[in-house]
Amino acid sequence: MAKPKTIVLIHGNFVNNTSWAAWKRYYEQKGYTVHTPANPGHEGNPAALRAQVHPDLVKTGFTDVVMNIVRLIDSLPEKPLVIGHSMAGMAVQKLVELGKATAAVSIDGAPPKNIFPPFSTVKIVLPAFGFLSGKDYFMGTREWYDKAFFNTLPEAERAKAFEVVAVPESYKVSRQLVLNSFANIDFKKPHVPLLFIGGGKDHIFPHTLTQTIAGSYKDKNSRVDVKIFEDKSHSSAENLDGKKWRIIF
Repeated sequence: MAKPKTIVLIHGNFVNNTSWAAWKRYYEQKGYTVHTPANPGHEGNPAALRAQVHPDLVKTGFTDVVMNIVRLIDSLPEKPLVIGHSMAGMAVQKLVELGKATAAVSIDGAPPKNIFPPFSTVKIVLPAFGFLSGKDYFMGTREWYDKAFFNTLPEAERAKAFEVVAVPESYKVSRQLVLNSFANIDFKKPHVPLLFIGGGKDHIFPHTLTQTIAGSYKDKNSRVDVKIFEDKSHSSAENLDGKKWRIIF
């Protein structure tokens, strides 16, 4: 089977597809066709979305995110490699289960419904569920982003990072991840190769959670790999030629 030359990069919560710009350029320079779709209700410039929330945002749940990618993949000439960050790390697991990928990478991925996260995760993401909020959506403060996303960034760079990537998020996405059966994963089902990447300094989904998710897959004939970067937070990554860089998702 020929290696796919198509990649789909899926963004997570609290940011949008503009956060993949550097990755898109990198893979296109390597000869890949790269798609970076916005999740429903996330289309546009982050600053503009903070000023005026997209009208479709509060309608969007986890199921909508996944099915939006399914429709894209079904329109492509080949099954792609799918790469997802954070919430979309869980989305790529679902896409693999649905048979929509040739391989998948989950970066700092959220757990499926049938894996309970540690208390540290619950504590930091609880505001994004909106159970006690009178608002229709979640918009993280600068302080929340500094703790959740930018904890390894120099303090002088954190304000700029917020301006570049922060967007409002639908409560429905987070709620469906813990309440909707669609967010379960069948860990016994054979699957295409899966790579899980975690960060030793990730404050949202710690590397121990990444290892738990990866270790839950049971089919002995299906490949699962794990790579932990000890100095990596929820918003920084290692580039593919071994040199250190920082990517803001």
